[in-house]
Amino acid sequence: MNKSFFGKTLALSAVLASVAGAGWMLANPAPAEAKPVLEVYKSPSCGCCGEWVKHMQDNGFSVKIHDTGNSQIRTQMGISPKYGSCHTAVIDGYAVEGHTPASEVKRLLAERPDAVGIAVPAMPIGSPGMDGEAYGGRKDPYDVLLLGKNGTHSVYQSYP
Repeated sequence: MNKSFFGKTLALSAVLASVAGAGWMLANPAPAEAKPVLEVYKSPSCGCCGEWVKHMQDNGFSVKIHDTGNSQIRTQMGISPKYGSCHTAVIDGYAVEGHTPASEVKRLLAERPDAVGIAVPAMPIGSPGMDGEAYGGRKDPYDVLLLGKNGTHSVYQSYP
C-alpha cells in the first residue's frame, strides 16, 4: 500500500473520532452544578407558607417541604423566637425565616456573610406569600434582618 493512502486513512480516522467525540459530548453534556435545595419547615395547613413556597419556586428555587412545623428547626438553626414567623427554611447552611423575598435569599447566597441567615419576623402584609387578593393590594413596610451568630441583627434590606 502506498504511504499517501495510509496518511489519508489516518487523517480521516482522526476527523471521524473527533466528530464522534463531539457528538458524544453534545448527547451527554457535563452535569450542571447542582443548586442547593431550599428545605422548608411549615405547618401542613398554612396557606401563606404555600404561597411563599410558590414565590420561591417561581424565582428558580428547588424546594423540599417538611410539613412538621418549624419550632424545632428554628431552635436548631439558632434563631431567637423574637425573629420567628410561620415557616423556616434552610439553604446551603443558612436559615431563612418567614416571608423573605427570593431576591434577598439569592443575595444571601451570593454574598455569603458570616451569619445564621436572614429573617422577616412575623407575617407582614405585602411580603411574598402575604400579598394575595385577600389583602387587597395592601403593603406594610418591613425589614429583612441579617441574623448574626451572636444573637444580634442588622437590617439587610428595607421594603417600604
